[in-house]
Amino acid sequence: MDQFEGRVAVVTGGASGIGKALAKAFIGEGMKVVIADVEAPALDKAVAELGSNASGVVTDVSDPASVNALADHVFATHGACHLLCNNAGVSAPNLDLWETESTDFEWVHGVNVRGVAHGVQAFVPRMIESGEPGFVMNTSSGDGGISPLAQQVVYASSKAAVSTITECLAAQLIGRETNLRAAIFYPSGGMLNTGIWTTKRNRPAALARKQDVSADRETTFDAFMEGAKAAGFEMPVQDLDELAKFAVEGIRNEDFVIMIGRETMEATLVERAKKLANGECPIELQHMGLS
Repeated sequence: MDQFEGRVAVVTGGASGIGKALAKAFIGEGMKVVIADVEAPALDKAVAELGSNASGVVTDVSDPASVNALADHVFATHGACHLLCNNAGVSAPNLDLWETESTDFEWVHGVNVRGVAHGVQAFVPRMIESGEPGFVMNTSSGDGGISPLAQQVVYASSKAAVSTITECLAAQLIGRETNLRAAIFYPSGGMLNTGIWTTKRNRPAALARKQDVSADRETTFDAFMEGAKAAGFEMPVQDLDELAKFAVEGIRNEDFVIMIGRETMEATLVERAKKLANGECPIELQHMGLS
């Protein structure tokens, strides 16, 4: 997809963080951007900041009816969608699997996994029917898509699913000889100061945990960075606007994997493959203080 000027993009989870940075970058390329987000006040603020080429629709991506309503609005208003970014994501506390609750999976997978599927189901048939070139970018994570962290089992498993879904989608779009292409977006380049650190603010009351989680299992970005510094680690922080500009170039090039430092994943994946082929668990348990 090498043409952005005058075209239409949809970004879920676009009221803040990476989604907002993507929307800003797309507008900078001359696109009209429809931001979808579950947080109405943040959505209104983002649209006001981004200007006349941005509009917003309150959307719960875990609800297929809500995503279908978003698609109806986009096509009724703009007549097309050329770039779909399934970016909305949430996270759960860092827990051992036996400490998680069913609602942890229901909420996180509802947004992170089913939200991507709902976006594809609502938009892609219409995008194909238009016959115009288009692109679908699904936001995954290296935590799950490349190398999962054991204590983030709920989140990591959701992002592994997003990566697999996107591989299948990309192959199907090519195999069906459509004018659409798909990519996995791995936010990367350093630590990311986004709303993912505080997503429990949006957790529905109906999906609340029954058991409280200790403070050391949940932390903010600032607290994490302070803790890392106190432990002697200097963690680089990736600028979100620069990350979004990098994503634009990946879309322009029709890369399937959009990731800063993409070449570094080879060593990680090869090592994982070797351990799996040897019948071993690829996660280093000693890093968790378990051995």
